[in-house]
Formats: sequence, C-alpha cells, structure tokens
Amino acid sequence: MSFFDQLQAATAQEREALFSVPVIREALAGEVSLEGYRAFLGQAYHHVRHTVPLMMACGARLPSRLEWLRGAVCEYIDEEYGHERWILNDIAACGGDPEAVSNSRPSLPIELMVAFLYDQIARSNPVGLFGMVNVLEGTSIALATHAAGSIRESLGLPADAFSYLSSHGELDQDHMATYRGLMDRLDDEGDQQAVIHAAKVVYQLYADMFRGLPRAGEVSHASR
Repeated sequence: MSFFDQLQAATAQEREALFSVPVIREALAGEVSLEGYRAFLGQAYHHVRHTVPLMMACGARLPSRLEWLRGAVCEYIDEEYGHERWILNDIAACGGDPEAVSNSRPSLPIELMVAFLYDQIARSNPVGLFGMVNVLEGTSIALATHAAGSIRESLGLPADAFSYLSSHGELDQDHMATYRGLMDRLDDEGDQQAVIHAAKVVYQLYADMFRGLPRAGEVSHASR
C-alpha cells in the first residue's frame, strides 16, 4: 500500500468524525446561515494567513535528504501567497467587516492548531506540516464541490462572496494530485508517522472549530 493510502486509512476515524459534525453535514446539504458562513470565513482567515509562513518555516528546516520536497514547498508557497486576502474580500462581499476579522483573535481550536503546527516544525519533524495539507485541502475540496453552489443559492449571495471556497475547490484538486505523489515518495518511517500524527491532531482541532460555528436552525431560533 502506498503511503498516501496508508495515511487515508490511518486517519479514517478522524476524517469521519469531522464530516459527522452537524454543521458540516448541513453545509454539504446547502443549509447554512449567513452568520455561519461569515464565521467560517473568519476562522479560515485565521489559519490561511499562516499557510505561507508555515510553509516557509517548514522549507527552511527540511534536511538535505528531502531537497526534492523543499522544491515542492517553494512551488506551494507561490500558489498560496495572498489567499487570505481572498477571504477578506469574500467577507466584505457578504456584508461582513473584514477589518474587524483581521483584528480579531481566532477561536481556540484554530489558535491551538496553528501553534501546534509551528511547534511541530520547530521542535519535532517539519514534514509533519503535510498532515495539515491532507486535512485542509481534502476538506475544502468537499465543501467547494458539494456545498458552495447550494450555499450561494440558499443565501442569495453574489459569486464574489465565494472566491476563496470556489477557487480552492479547483485548485486543491490539482494540489491533492501533486500531494499524493509527494507523500508516496516519503520512505522514512519517522517522516510518515509525523504526517499521520499531525493529520490526526488537525482533524480533531478543525472539527472542534466547526462545532463552534453557528448553525442555521440555532441562529434562526435566536433571532425570533
């Protein structure tokens, strides 16, 4: 079995738990409140703005035996640079306050997730960062391909309120094909275990973030 397939098998329980979170099930069915969508974008901003710094830190700490992976990190940085601004633009397009979001603190799960990833790079194995890639890109593909259109229709929002989610659906499908090839080149057990461990942690924290988002029914009930 290739390592990519081993990774999917090893994290199947955590992935199932994430997609079992009620707000994600509702999103995949197109049942999202405007407040919930804005809250999702706000949390996405707080982790996406760290993607490039995390990748830069990872690339700097990779050993020479993984020079081929450092090259891939450089390409990834070029593709991901500035995507947090897409999110702020989406927030503005759906009536939110991008400045308030950029000046806010993330939810605890996102703050812990980002801190965990920096710690993995600095104190453990920098290759572990690729566990995050497996979780976040796989999730964004699912949300973009199965939820973005129905959410937009149900909320009556313009297309420019979904630039981050829609663009990442297409972009991350290409990324995942590249990612699979990269993971299948990892032949060191320590590197593989670092990726699996980080993916499990990120799945759990990302699920906790979604559990904290407002749900459509709850928001409607609160407004009555």
